[in-house]
Formats: sequence, C-alpha cells, structure tokens
Amino acid sequence: MLVEQIYTGCLAQGAYYVESNGEAVIIDPLREIQPYLVKAESRGAKIKYVLETHFHADFVSGHVDLAKATGAQIVFGPNAVTTYDAYIAKDGEELKVGEVTIKVLHTPGHTMESTTYLLQDENGKDYALFSGDTLFIGDVGRPDLAAKSELTQDQLAGHLYDSLRNKIMPLADEVLVYPAHGAGSACGKNMSKETFDTLGHQKETNYALRADMTREEFIQEVTDGLTPPPSYFPLNVQMNKQGYDNIADVLEKGLQALSPEAFELVANETGALVLDTRNPEDFAKGFIPNAINIGIDGNFAPWVGTLIPDIKQQILLVTEEGREEEVVTRLARVGYDYTIGYLKGGFTAWQNAGKETDTITSISPTEFEQRYKEDSTIRVIDVRKPSEYQSEHVETASNAPLDYLNDYLAEIPKDEEVYLHCAGGYRSMIAGSILKARGYDNLVNVQEGFKGISGTNVPRTAFVCPSTLK
Repeated sequence: MLVEQIYTGCLAQGAYYVESNGEAVIIDPLREIQPYLVKAESRGAKIKYVLETHFHADFVSGHVDLAKATGAQIVFGPNAVTTYDAYIAKDGEELKVGEVTIKVLHTPGHTMESTTYLLQDENGKDYALFSGDTLFIGDVGRPDLAAKSELTQDQLAGHLYDSLRNKIMPLADEVLVYPAHGAGSACGKNMSKETFDTLGHQKETNYALRADMTREEFIQEVTDGLTPPPSYFPLNVQMNKQGYDNIADVLEKGLQALSPEAFELVANETGALVLDTRNPEDFAKGFIPNAINIGIDGNFAPWVGTLIPDIKQQILLVTEEGREEEVVTRLARVGYDYTIGYLKGGFTAWQNAGKETDTITSISPTEFEQRYKEDSTIRVIDVRKPSEYQSEHVETASNAPLDYLNDYLAEIPKDEEVYLHCAGGYRSMIAGSILKARGYDNLVNVQEGFKGISGTNVPRTAFVCPSTLK
C-alpha cells in the first residue's frame, strides 16, 4: 500500500494518491492532471477511482478530465448531483482498491454532500482518513459556504457537530488525518501549518473536537469570526458540479504570444485586464499603465479569485519569461479560463518598443523611518487583515484590508502622498497597482512591509497575540 500526499502550497491544498496491488485512486485532484497520470504510469498502476470529498469552492478539481483520460470512475458521497457521469456512493459503502478498502463516511456540515474516506489496510485495520473540508488540522470546515435560505450556517454547523461526533471521533487515535487544506486556505479560519496528523492528537488539540463541547458551544465557536468568502467560491462550485473545458484548450488559448503592438491592440479592442505576475519590486520599477500586479510567487490564485470578481474576465498576461504556462495553469486552477495571450518578451519587450510605462515609488523600511521621523502625520495605509492590524500596527496607520480595498477608496486621499504597507510587501504592491489604475498617483510602497518596519523605531502599538483577538 502506498499513500502519498501531493500538497500544493499556493492553494494550501492536499490531493492524495493511494495505490495497492496495481490499482490507484486519486482524491481531490487539482485541475492539471498530468502529474497524476505520470505517477500512476511510472508505477504501473491503473487509476480506478477519482474520489471527491465535496464540491470544492476554492479550486476547480481535475476529476472530470482525469476520469476522461483514464476511464476511472468519479465518486462522490450522498447528496451530490452532477451533470456528468459520477457514482454517488452510499454512506458506509466500501470500495476495493487492490488489497485495501476505502470506506465511504458521509459527513455533512461543511456542505451537505461532504464525505470523508476511511482507508483500511490489507488486514482491514483503519489506517487513514481523507477528511476533505470536514476536519482540518487544528480546525474544521466553515459551515457558511453552502448556507441557503432553507439551511442556515447554524444548521450546517449542527450537522458538522454530528458528523464529527458520530463518524470521526469514535475512530482510533492512531488513524492518520489527511485534510484537503492547510494554513492559508479560506475554507477554514484557523488551520495549522501541519498538513497531516493523528486523529488522537487532533482530539487533544483541535478546539472543535473538545470532548466536553456541547452542540451549542460548537455552533457558536465554529461560526464566530467568519469573514465573507471570496466571490469566486460559488463559481468554482458550479464548475465542479457541471464540468468545464479541458485544460489543454485553456492552455492553447492562453499561450498566444503577442508582440507589444499586438498586445496593445488586443488590450484596446477587448478591454482585457492586464495582469502582471512579476515580483512586486520589479513591477514597481516599471509596468504597463493600468496593469494589476499579483505576483506569481505568493498566494497567487487566491488573490486572483478575491480581486477579479468576474471569472470570465478576459486576461492578458505580463510574466517573467518562461513562466507563461505556469501562470495560465494556476489561473485555470481557480476557474479563470479566459486568458487570451501574453506579452512575448515580457516587460522588456514593451520598454524596447518605446511604449508608455508607469512606476510606483518603493522605499526601504529605513527610508520610511526617516520620513516618518521628519513628519509623523504622513498618511500610512496598512492593507493587512483586520486581525493582523489589531495585533500590532504603526500607531498612526489606517487599516484598509486588501480584500475589501474598494470599500475604503473614499478614505484614501488622491491629493496626498500615501504610504502603503502589508506584512512583507506582496499585498501592498497589489494594492498599489489597483489604486494606480484608479487614478491614485501619490503612492509610496514600503518594502518588506510590517516585518521591515518592526526593525525600525517607527512607533507601533503594543503587541496583542492574534489568537486572543475576537
């Protein structure tokens, strides 16, 4: 028996490869399926099942393409309804894979079709639990994503309480827990950085599995402090329910190399969004006017999903040379299938063609310290999350979380110099690019963000541990 976690850090997502005696299953695959095909082929295994723990909201799963490519059967748990061929397993049903067994445990709560899969080894002993978004390491799935008028988030949380108590907690302590997500995912609110654990340790440390926790306490704690989910979540659910274009077609469309002249013409004719995925400091030194910067080397896909509300938005790319396919693929992971080309030769080609460019001033933390010392009334905007801001911030800074930047535009003056910072410089450059595109010309980015500022004498509020904040 082989069990392998295939973890994708930029999505904080765990897919799984399980193999026994020449047969394999893939659990919650990403949209690009080639790595799974290569894995199975290299081991001489046949992929028999593609198991989905639920209709994912934060990424487009590769289940449809993988089933087409391999002939494997897509499996969902009870209550799932799809427009493509899928096997809807019953609660308690057992699937044979080589010499091991995968038992279907219907665990509604995160969503009503949510299902975990219990792997039993060749001797029938419980070995591992693929818990999807039902149980994370340190947390459980948020119960508000599937909330509808006939089923509130409190009712879903009640289902989740029952699922955890009746289906998962009775399992042996040594059973391994393999969740669908880790820290950084928006599917929970307080996940650990660890990507797997034993169930016994989770019973000891996960607040949601406290032995003396009442149903009412669980509902209150699980639903407390939830922020609105990104707008692309329901759109990804829809794609996972109804199917989607083959990723090969998405890549072919997105990998159209355009000269600077052709790029400019297409941009003007289509109104496509120019997305610049270079690192923040390269972007600051020069970019195409009105381009939005979301660096590929960060939480790229989640920020795309959060900040580009229309999943069908046409996109033109400016990337580092050689990373075009990676960018198109990572956009497709969250359902952005309408990339229509990229700037051949990158930003250098644009400059060499004599095209118009723009810049954002970016200064070091020590330069910021000097300017603050000379004038402590300078306008400082902190674009981190409210919890990060409340934990500790520059004394005079205002908070305008990047997720909701548009809601704060009225509070950000266009006629004053505005200093932007986040935690490390990634989010503030995204914010700077958005503000630039909206006509803010007096922006100064602080490199290294609050991490860099913390090493200076710029006055800050007293530190409060984030875990104690409500």
